This record gives sequence, C-alpha cells and structure tokens, in this order.
Amino acid sequence: MAERIEFELVSPEQLLISEPVEMVVVPCTEGDIGVLPGHSPLLAIVRPGVIDIHEGGKVKDSIFVGGGFCEVNPERCTVLVEEALPISSIDRGEAEKRLTDAKAAFEAATDAAAKKAAETEIKTAEAMLQASAKQLH
Repeated sequence: MAERIEFELVSPEQLLISEPVEMVVVPCTEGDIGVLPGHSPLLAIVRPGVIDIHEGGKVKDSIFVGGGFCEVNPERCTVLVEEALPISSIDRGEAEKRLTDAKAAFEAATDAAAKKAAETEIKTAEAMLQASAKQLH
C-alpha cells in the first residue's frame, strides 16, 4: 500500500472528511498547495476554491470551499473552512444569484467593513462559479 497522509476537512457544523489519501491539493492565498505524506509543517490561509483529493494518480473528489485555514504536518492535513460542498452539488443559478447579490451589497455598502465583507462574498461567489464549470469536465 502506498504511503498516505490523513486528510480532515472540517466546517463549523461538522467533520466532513477524515480519511487517509495519497495527495490533497488545497487552494491557498499564496497558490495551490499539494500535500503528500511527509510534507513540511505549514499553516496557510485557504482562499475560496476547490480542494482536489487524489487517489491512483487522478482526482477522486473535488470539494468547493469558501475559505478558511489549513494546517499541515508530515502525517496530517487539516482544513478548517467556513463552507464546503461537493462541486457536483453546486447550482450554477444559485451561484450567479449569490454573485449578483454580493455585487449589489458592495455597491450599497456605506463603510469599510461592509465593503470588505461584500468583497469576500464576491470572491467566494466567483470561485463557486468557476468550480461549477469544473463539474462539467
């Protein structure tokens, strides 16, 4: 059996995934991070995007995440996210509405905090739309 790294995906509501995997690719603010067994310790900010779980040299699962944090050590990769869902369950129409609503919230924002929150939501909605396109391939 090939060497594995324990991968955990956790949302505020529940532990979504906890399983040994060959490799996981996490979208982080500094770029995508490929995590293999024996990876150097790392803490990173996760940007909205898609986590790919690899098995047998190919992507086994793809999960959309709406940002969070990633902690890696040689035996484990733990990703704490604000939201997560399989890309197969993304409704493109809902994602488009989410983007439209976020842009409207940005335009209506009257202070820096509201603008920042709307910018974050715009980035998440745009990443969700990109992820929905990935499910077609």
